[in-house]
Amino acid sequence: MKQQRAIAITILLVCLFNFPLLSLFNKTIFVLGVPLVYVYVFSVWAVGIIIIAMIAESKNVEDTQEHE
Repeated sequence: MKQQRAIAITILLVCLFNFPLLSLFNKTIFVLGVPLVYVYVFSVWAVGIIIIAMIAESKNVEDTQEHE
């Protein structure tokens, strides 16, 4: 189950870093002095890392039942 979730998150991240969505944020808008596209890329990247870490650290119900 963890592997399926990790693959799904990876596919989602690839889609979020793909050209059409990146071009939506490539504007001359600044957020606290940082271009919007950089804020988008680093925000998606950080959230992706957090989600992958949560998946990796989570306990599977199936795993705990097998060991008992």
